[in-house]
Amino acid sequence: MRSEGVSSTLTVFHDGQFWVGVVEHVEDGRYGACRVVFGAQPSTEELLQFVLRRWGALEFTEARPGEVGVLAKNPKRRQRQAAREACQRGPGTKAQIALREERERSHEEAGANRSREAHAQAEARFAQRSEKRKRKRRGR
Repeated sequence: MRSEGVSSTLTVFHDGQFWVGVVEHVEDGRYGACRVVFGAQPSTEELLQFVLRRWGALEFTEARPGEVGVLAKNPKRRQRQAAREACQRGPGTKAQIALREERERSHEEAGANRSREAHAQAEARFAQRSEKRKRKRRGR
């Protein structure tokens, strides 16, 4: 099966502390993004080695339908569409939005896991107290 409309881009920038790469991947209208921290400024050779060795192991955000659509021919209409989408979406690029959604989803999962673990610990403590009360009552 041949997939059409595959596009990947790597954008490297300095975020104030580290050199960061944002990988954007569009395949069959599905959009995904991934953030990679390089640390020191990567050279061209290091970027090439990254692409050759680690590109396949990148974990992109959940693929969601991209806003890859047909652009209007009229430039004024395109400008209105862009302004409308910017107001709906809020600030940030598609990659930033996708990474933010992924971070929020993982944060919610972590909170749910902490809650389940705390509940399980509370049940275990209750069981221990109950067992201790039973032993005391039996005189052991």
